[in-house]
Amino acid sequence: MGDYTEDHQSPLVQCSHSSDEESQELTHRTGTIWTAIAHIITGVMGAGVLSLAWSLAQLGWLFGPPAIIIFAAVTGVSNSILSDCYRSPHPEYGAHRHVSFLQAVRFFLGEKKQRICAVLLNESLFGNDIAYTIATATSIRAILKSNCYHKQGHDADCRYEDNIYMLLFGLVQIVMSQIPNFHDMAWLSVVAAIMSFAYSTIGVGLGFAKVIENGEIMGSIGGVPATSAIDKVWLVFQGLGDIAFAYPYSIILLEIQDTLKSPPSETKTMKKASMSAIIITTFFYMCCGSFGYAAFGNNTPGNILSGFGFYEPYWLVDLANACVVLHLVGGYQIFSQPIFALVETWFSKSYPDSEFVNGFYRLKLPLSEATFHVNLLRLCFRTLYVVTTTGIAMLFPYFNQVLGVLGALNFWSLTIYFPVEMYFVQRKIVCWTTKWVALRTFSLVCFLVSVLAFIGSLQGLISARLR
Repeated sequence: MGDYTEDHQSPLVQCSHSSDEESQELTHRTGTIWTAIAHIITGVMGAGVLSLAWSLAQLGWLFGPPAIIIFAAVTGVSNSILSDCYRSPHPEYGAHRHVSFLQAVRFFLGEKKQRICAVLLNESLFGNDIAYTIATATSIRAILKSNCYHKQGHDADCRYEDNIYMLLFGLVQIVMSQIPNFHDMAWLSVVAAIMSFAYSTIGVGLGFAKVIENGEIMGSIGGVPATSAIDKVWLVFQGLGDIAFAYPYSIILLEIQDTLKSPPSETKTMKKASMSAIIITTFFYMCCGSFGYAAFGNNTPGNILSGFGFYEPYWLVDLANACVVLHLVGGYQIFSQPIFALVETWFSKSYPDSEFVNGFYRLKLPLSEATFHVNLLRLCFRTLYVVTTTGIAMLFPYFNQVLGVLGALNFWSLTIYFPVEMYFVQRKIVCWTTKWVALRTFSLVCFLVSVLAFIGSLQGLISARLR
């Protein structure tokens, strides 16, 4: 084992902006619209899709499906204007690239807003990984319960603890987290995207079959009744929070855009990829949410695949949950890599002469000629990160409540506010023009929805913890 300095150790975040020539030296961009769609679907169609039937149950048939469509449209608008901020001064042919969300905020809005954004952005990425840890453990447990119910009957007492499966997921992520950076992960996104299609399709199929079996479409116009009007309000707000969690991916959009080759311009490719991915995900979201609610009505479980509305065929339920697990393994990395990149780049710049930070070692794998490059900072920090997310997930293992809080907390700030503000600067939009008023109104409405969803979801999380 010998030490060396890796030539291309730079992760996603390198500098506030870079020229085409400088950027090309940092990374080799080979991505296409298909890899971009795969990255997006991997990041979006994860834990969120599993809670949509429950969200529709809180909102009812009158407001549930329209809410999904509205959130899809909002996400599409937001990501379209954000993709224009990848290059400057021209959105398609500008000489400077802004290869991460945080860098773009600093360039367009200044260092003060960048610091605020950094806290929110990293909290969002961190929170997504906590949610994915909870969802993975729930799906692993569902596989065991499905087999137990099949063998012992649907009334059997099949109970399994979540914590051990969260720990196992954490161990897997410690290994997976040693992937150097986002540009090495196209294969992981493709596999994860296939898994998301698989379990979403199975969920739709099981829901449709259940509706046929029932012989009726269950549910109501107003959704699940509550013991009081205020409880109903909390549940509606929490349902909105869960939907808000299911869509946005603005925090990783510029990282994905930075993997694309050109020509055509990365902006054009990214807009097409975003639109395609949103259409695909919305179709599956509508099907999963609607068929799940139609199948179970007021008894719709919080997680459609692991809440045990479906018992048979047990092997299909097992397969769907196995696909969830495989998908979330990849999804966890999609959200954690930008944090790894940010922290490791900061340490690299702050301590350029440190062997611990910048030194790499060749580790020869047993019974093989292959070697593995080990960096001590990467090994220690990424391991600590996974341990922390796993520990918090074990402390708050409340799937729907956690998703609602995360969705509401980050929806307006990261998906709406910062992209809109950067777009104003990028396009030099003058105050009180038609476009300025329209985007300000758009931002204000989304802010109010986020506040209400956060209040309802936080109330649900606190109530679940105190039970």
